[in-house]
Amino acid sequence: MTEKLFKLKENHTDVKTEIMAGVTTFMTMPYILAINPSILGSTGMDPTAVLLATCIASVIGTVCMGLMANLPFVLSAGMGLNAYMAYTVVAGYGYPWQVALLAVFVEGIVFIVLSLTNVREAIFNAIPVVLKKAVSVGIGLQNAGLCVDSSATLVTITGFRKNFTTSGICALLTIVGLFITIILYIKKVRGSILMGIVATWVIGMICQLVGLYVPDAESGYNSLFPTMSLTDFSKLGETFGQCFKVDMHSIGIFKHCPNVSP
Repeated sequence: MTEKLFKLKENHTDVKTEIMAGVTTFMTMPYILAINPSILGSTGMDPTAVLLATCIASVIGTVCMGLMANLPFVLSAGMGLNAYMAYTVVAGYGYPWQVALLAVFVEGIVFIVLSLTNVREAIFNAIPVVLKKAVSVGIGLQNAGLCVDSSATLVTITGFRKNFTTSGICALLTIVGLFITIILYIKKVRGSILMGIVATWVIGMICQLVGLYVPDAESGYNSLFPTMSLTDFSKLGETFGQCFKVDMHSIGIFKHCPNVSP
């Protein structure tokens, strides 16, 4: 059944390889579940609701990608769009988060239309490969805290001594984990990326035990030790469908278009 559904032999792979790849990919993604509620929570949205929405959307998107497109890709929240929504649209322009969500909903519809007409693929293919790789690396360095803003050079390397017990040690752990992964990969150890992630996590927990890493939930630095707790699913109702309750006349674009009747 698995072979018929996913055509493993045709794609030169097997169940064991795909499971290892899936676990590895999953281990690279959980940071989104912590960062997304933190970013969107600053707009007034309930962080627990954002967490649940992120989980549900990720599961639906990934399952559809696997079953419908037969591609081993994980889909989740975009770490650039959420920051733009929170810090530019809401904090900068002063729009309520409900309006921002409505804009994202409309954007999704436009994106689907572009995908059906192959325009999205044409736009994507027009972007140079080196730029695509640079964007991926840049996002990784930024999320790891290695690259930070600079008033002089726009971008610079973080100061490890500044806030060492939070951002400093996290940036240092990124370098350590990267070297571990590279060494394992060069040695052609199977599961090198997964082993590098797990090793970095273990080292991080040791750092927390000895006080080199000090959790600061308000700043987005949570405990590295897993905890078992039940999420309040009722919180999802506080955000679900709120974008459709927006007063369209209060949105700036309609103020400048008096003849438009939304």
